[in-house]
Amino acid sequence: MNGPEGKYAWTATVGEKGQIVIPKQAREIFGIKPGDTLLLLGDEKQGIAIPPKGAFAELFNLAFSEKSED
Repeated sequence: MNGPEGKYAWTATVGEKGQIVIPKQAREIFGIKPGDTLLLLGDEKQGIAIPPKGAFAELFNLAFSEKSED
């Protein structure tokens, strides 16, 4: 689907085992490769979001980094 520059929308079909296939264009744009782990965030009112790769690692590092005491 075409939209404003940098904005995308795709559809995916859920298989019998609950799996979805991420469209090739989305995998290419976001650098998603086989074996990658993706974080899914859900909100019953707003839906499901898949943040960019590495977002969880950044959040984890911020949450658990040791703060130096000055």
